[in-house]
Amino acid sequence: MQEEKTSFLKSFTNGLKTEYQKIVFPDRQDVAKQSAATIAVSIVIGAIIAGLDIIMKWGLGHILK
Repeated sequence: MQEEKTSFLKSFTNGLKTEYQKIVFPDRQDVAKQSAATIAVSIVIGAIIAGLDIIMKWGLGHILK
C-alpha cells in the first residue's frame, strides 16, 4: 500500500514537472501589448454603452414629457 502511494506520488510529480516545462510564458512586450489592447477595448465598449445610455435617456425623456 505504501509503495503504491510512493509510486503514484513520484509519477504525479514527474508528470507535473513535464507539463510545467511545456508552459510558454509571454515576454514583457507581449504582456504590454495585450494589456494595452484590453484597456483600449474596455474604454471603447464603455464609451459605446455610455453613448447608448445617453441616447436612450434623451429619447425616453422626450417620449415621457
